[in-house]
Amino acid sequence: MTDDQRLAAASGTFSLGGDLPVTRLGFGIMQLPGPGVWGEPRDRDEALRVLRRTRELGITLIDTADAYGPYIADELLREALHPYDDELVIATKVGFTRQGPGRWAPVGRPAYLRQQTELNLRNLGVERIDLLQLHRIDPDVPLADQIGELAALRSEGKIRHIGLSQVSVAEIEAAREIAPIVSVQNRYNLGERADEDVLEYAEANGIAFIPWHPLATGGLAGTDSPLTRIADERGLRPSQLALAWLLHRSPVILPIPGTSSVQHLDENTAAAGVKLSDEEFTALSDATAS
Repeated sequence: MTDDQRLAAASGTFSLGGDLPVTRLGFGIMQLPGPGVWGEPRDRDEALRVLRRTRELGITLIDTADAYGPYIADELLREALHPYDDELVIATKVGFTRQGPGRWAPVGRPAYLRQQTELNLRNLGVERIDLLQLHRIDPDVPLADQIGELAALRSEGKIRHIGLSQVSVAEIEAAREIAPIVSVQNRYNLGERADEDVLEYAEANGIAFIPWHPLATGGLAGTDSPLTRIADERGLRPSQLALAWLLHRSPVILPIPGTSSVQHLDENTAAAGVKLSDEEFTALSDATAS
């Protein structure tokens, strides 16, 4: 292992479904397409460099979705890293349609979920998807039909594991009645912790909790805030401290910070080696009650 690869390794590992180990600090690809997660990236060459750098840094979990671009993120991932090495785990999603920049609409009809899974396989250049997440539950389609189709695809060998995104504890429990669920991806960060109950459920049941938008700090980055004070004392960026807080918060948390810059990727990954004292963790945790 090179010195660079040890950076992500410092975050520790988590085994998805008990049989698929990944570095706890991963990479989210959502910021690579153009504005509004639509169209080509502003700098395609830099986007490819970012993806190649993830592996140089030892990151083994990359999170993408067919809706990013749409399909642009998958195209970039394949161009940058295919053929994939054995350690790389690709998590993707189905269940969202796109109508333009910043516009998203859930579609959970079984035929559509199957079609998108087949397209993911083709666009990513893989025979089986490591982790397929239902991007959103479609309220107009019975949950049993949505999860049931993913379970069928799993039984056919096209999916290894199934995950959910932006769900409640009740929805996770209902989905687990139909198929094994190994991950949940909800919005969660130092400044936004409305889904503590989902995190606690995930921890109690050995389910990975993948926080999206992990770097948001909101008003916590003010001049006199604990976040800014501790970051200054330790010579860190507030974003690095926010990632360190997530890694400290629970062993099932797998942050996937995204960026379109190699420099920012390096900074984010360096946070894997930042260890918080109990006093620092408490000060940061108490800085917001949201």
